Amino acid sequence: MHLTLHLTRSCNMGCHYCYSPPRPGQGMSLKVGSRALEWGLKHNHGACGIVFFGGEPLVEKETLLALVELGRAVEARDRGLFHFKITTNGLLMDDAFLETAERQQIMIAMSFDGVRAAHDAHRRLASGGGSFDLLLPRLKALLAVKPYSSIIMVVNPDTAQHLAESAEFLVDLGVRYLIISLNYAAEWTAEHIETLRAQYTRLARRYAEWSRLGRKFYLSPFEVKLSSHINQDCFEKERCDLGARQLSVDPEGNLYPCVQFVKAGPQSRWCVGSVFAGLDSNRLRSLNEESHQEKPACAACSLKGRCGHTCSCLNWQTSGSITQVSPVLCQHEQMLIDISDRLGNLLYRRRDPRFIQMHYNPAYPLLSLMEDAAVL
Repeated sequence: MHLTLHLTRSCNMGCHYCYSPPRPGQGMSLKVGSRALEWGLKHNHGACGIVFFGGEPLVEKETLLALVELGRAVEARDRGLFHFKITTNGLLMDDAFLETAERQQIMIAMSFDGVRAAHDAHRRLASGGGSFDLLLPRLKALLAVKPYSSIIMVVNPDTAQHLAESAEFLVDLGVRYLIISLNYAAEWTAEHIETLRAQYTRLARRYAEWSRLGRKFYLSPFEVKLSSHINQDCFEKERCDLGARQLSVDPEGNLYPCVQFVKAGPQSRWCVGSVFAGLDSNRLRSLNEESHQEKPACAACSLKGRCGHTCSCLNWQTSGSITQVSPVLCQHEQMLIDISDRLGNLLYRRRDPRFIQMHYNPAYPLLSLMEDAAVL
């Protein structure tokens, strides 16, 4: 299980759009953070993944680094094992932090929405200006130090027209792990959905070209949908299982089954305990069972084994219920599966070496790393 530590309060979007610092006193204390690490080891058989989240976690950089030091000290005494990761908007990610992250083996995921028009539309500074010019050098610095970092590209209705262009820009920049994520909470119209279809279709053509050239990249959501067809027997086990593989910890130490529920607060039904008082296993089990209920709108759908309708966090964000699926999500998933299947059929018919290795050879991740190491 992973623990997501919200070092600062999450913004409503949950997408790192807010570049303004939080109010004083909102950050997680070292006491709460250290207790969360201790609790994570105890409940995960001596090994725990820790994801630093927010708001913007680097606002609390000193606490973050102190917790990493604490974790590495625990490892030095053979008392546990930690995997650390941070999700950041990059604004406070200076060279000193990148050096520390490399030395301390902290994985980094950075939010960056692509070309200037797409990125600056929503990721604006407190002054009102866009952040593209400020953050592009930070992105390049990150890729130079940690080339396998994940880049999260959020797409809004008014930036959908830039989706393919933005993905091309980032891949050409050297991004190897690109996560394209929709802001499902926004107002999506039928016209926006058709724009997305055209953009995904264009991007699928670029995917095929890049693959033919032997370029290495991971492009979600295509990779996920390709896997949902190729690995049908095990794919369903990898999908969202509310509270089973990840819990979130708010700045006061309260526990929630996923990141979006933190904003509901400790008095809500979504709070399932705390790192001090312990986990309310019965409440968590009840929420998990509720999340597994058949979604009425999906009961007769032949694609339900391959889509994201099981994501309770996303369902709650868009509909207010973990069992009610957003119509936008439904349309988006059907569209993606159709485009991804046509892409997969093309690559399989031409026996594309990169595609075959990546999706049919279980040893591909290790072989790819070995190949990269040999080149370096």
